[in-house]
Amino acid sequence: MSSSQKITTLFLDIGGVLLSNGWDRKARKLAIEKFGLDAVETEERHHLTFDTYEEGKLTLDEYLHRVVFYAPRSFTPDDFRAFMFAQTEPFPDMLELIREVKARHKVKIAIVNNEGRELNAHRIHHFGIGEIADFYISSCFVHFRKPDADIYRIALDIAQVKPQEVVYIEDRSMFVDVARGLDINSICHTGYESTKAALATYGLAV
Repeated sequence: MSSSQKITTLFLDIGGVLLSNGWDRKARKLAIEKFGLDAVETEERHHLTFDTYEEGKLTLDEYLHRVVFYAPRSFTPDDFRAFMFAQTEPFPDMLELIREVKARHKVKIAIVNNEGRELNAHRIHHFGIGEIADFYISSCFVHFRKPDADIYRIALDIAQVKPQEVVYIEDRSMFVDVARGLDINSICHTGYESTKAALATYGLAV
């Protein structure tokens, strides 16, 4: 449903919206195969540790020590980090759509995402997101992770906007529901065309 108030700000997720996911189950499966890791042990250690990394309370080196390098390996942490960074692919159509919306409608752009610091920095700088975004409310900076509603409250405070002035684009339906619970206009992203059409209903046509 479109907002009756002028939209001044977009809140954007990165993984699944602007870029592929940074370190998801698919990427970990590839890493397990490439580096010959024990799948069950690696996944268990990942799930026990990754939230803490995304909240900015561990470095990537500390995460890797807990998940991979707790035992001797035939490869180095640098090898593994390079593999992790190489898993990201851009979604050029979505990146261009957001550039066009920003240029045409002069909206502010806030990144609201769950990401560890090193992966976040790589993805922002390598794929030109820094040319789009005005603010970064990333979990590694604010120490809250979606679906904690406080990450959205912090984003509203930093951007100094009312919920009704925002459109949030997110590919996870639970996170969309949480944002809508705070009266933030939200689009559950499933693809370029549907998101472009949804933006138009909020007065952000391109």
